[in-house]
Amino acid sequence: MQVSWHGHACVSLSFDKYVVVFDPHDGTSIGLKRPNVKADLVLVTHDHFDHNATQVVSKDKTRVLKMHYGETLVDNIKVTGLKTYHDKQKGRRRGENALYIIEVGGMRIAHLGDLGEIPDQPIMEKLKGVNLLIIPVGGTFTIEPIEAWSIVEKTQPINVLPIHYWIPGATLPLKPIDEFLKYVKGYEVARLDTNTFELEKYRNSVVVPTPP
Repeated sequence: MQVSWHGHACVSLSFDKYVVVFDPHDGTSIGLKRPNVKADLVLVTHDHFDHNATQVVSKDKTRVLKMHYGETLVDNIKVTGLKTYHDKQKGRRRGENALYIIEVGGMRIAHLGDLGEIPDQPIMEKLKGVNLLIIPVGGTFTIEPIEAWSIVEKTQPINVLPIHYWIPGATLPLKPIDEFLKYVKGYEVARLDTNTFELEKYRNSVVVPTPP
């Protein structure tokens, strides 16, 4: 499985000539490059402008799921959407957030979107041991770096992909990646010189791609 980070919260998974894209942005509105990917399936965690630019990554017959809760099967991919919140006030400030877990080819990948709270225990149980935990770490609009690390500690994923942090050019007031990495223990930090990696090559790693 090829994983690509397109800046901010936009991540694509490619396998068997099929592409899943999470939370596409349009690039210019947040000071970043436009995602260079086309999706067969787009999963949107919440309907904010920096996560819902589905038109950027769509092609003919692209399936789009927005804030989708429950279990569904899309092209033999099991998609589970779990309701969480974008803040610590049960959504009163920023609304709901769909946390997604997809299962395909014997792998479980979780994208936490703009998670703004520590999830309840039943959700944490579902996250335990995923092959890749894609988690926001930049604070301000989401959980803070130390809260993100506490989720990693409690769920023990095989690998971690931090997202939604400040990178050069970004216009959103987020914390940089090092504010999260200072808490990392028991995982190897793999800093890449590319924005794409093969998931199977990593184990017990916090993977930090270069921004596209």
